[in-house]
Parts: sequence; structure tokens; C-alpha cells
Amino acid sequence: MPSAEPIETIEARTDPAPAAPGTADPGALGLAGFAMTTFVLSVFNAGLLSESLEPVVLPLALFYGGLGQLLAGMWEFKRGNTFAATAFSSYGAFWLAFAAYVHSVVPTLDESKAGSATGLFLLGWAVFTAYMTVASLRTSAAIVAVFVPLTLTFAVLAIGAFAGSTGIDRLGGWLGLLTALTAWYASFATVANSTWKREVIPTRPLA
Repeated sequence: MPSAEPIETIEARTDPAPAAPGTADPGALGLAGFAMTTFVLSVFNAGLLSESLEPVVLPLALFYGGLGQLLAGMWEFKRGNTFAATAFSSYGAFWLAFAAYVHSVVPTLDESKAGSATGLFLLGWAVFTAYMTVASLRTSAAIVAVFVPLTLTFAVLAIGAFAGSTGIDRLGGWLGLLTALTAWYASFATVANSTWKREVIPTRPLA
């Protein structure tokens, strides 16, 4: 017997499902969180402000540099961007680990050996950042400009920690400030180009 359903109901059920809305580029968020947290920490590493104020880094490390980047990384996984997903998730975890290390681990370490522990922590991140820099050569000049000084920052800070050298630490701080500025530029470009729907801030794609 023919169905008594209204034609409108049948048509609604058989029409293709509406397309899911596009996911906004989370790169701007990830880069901004990384830039600000790196900037604030590097101000202290460079010796520009008293170390007594350094705890101001921890909230940024937990929420903006840490949680913000971790979320950006998860969204990049959804967008199928392996490089950005790995970078943002990893550096988000770095800032969370940094906050935990400074708050809970450093106070328990033998002061004479704390530098070696910090140096090992930073050296591991220098290695990771170095191979991510190689991968960045297929992204854009703006991203390469973030990863090159970031690799140098981690390497120099690791050397400074192992050597117990304030001078080397300060050089690492200045490199960190350069890294923060390039990350802010890349974030600004991502936001501006997305908002204007065209390239108004150049990033020079390399792929």
C-alpha cells in the first residue's frame, strides 16, 4: 500500500545532509599563545626585569601557552595538518611541563645539580625543535622564521643551564624575544589574512 507520509517529509529525509561548517584556522591562537608566553619568560631570561617577578610566567604557561596551544593542536589534528598538530600539541605540553617543573620539581632538587636537570630538559626540546625546523621548510617563510631562532633559543639555554652561565642564559633570553616577535608576526598574518580573505600580511608559502 503506498506510503501516507507527506511528500515534504520524504524529500527532507532523502536530500543530502548539509555540509558541516568549516573549521577556523587554529594556528593564529597557537602562535599567539606561544608568542606571549615566550616573550614574558624571555624578558626574565634576558635580565630585563627582576627575577622576583618571574612567577608571572606560570599562569600564562598553564593557560595560554599551555592549554591554548594544546587545544589548537587538537583542532589541527581534525584539519589534517600533521605539522601544526604536532607543533602546537607539543609546545602546549612544553609549557604545562615547564610550569609543573618550576613549581613542583625545582624546589626539590639539589641546588648544585639543578642546572644539569634544567639543561637536560631544554636539550630534549632543542632536539625536537631542530627536526621540526627541517619540516617547517615546507610550510612558509613566516613559520621558518619562528623555528630557526626557537631552535637556537633552546640550544643556548640548555648550554647556559649546563654551564651555569648567566651570560649564556641572557643570550638565550634575547633569542627568545626574537622568537616571540616572529611568532606574533605569524599569528597576526594568519588572523589578518583570514579576516580580509586575502593575503594582506605576507607569509611567503614554501610548499
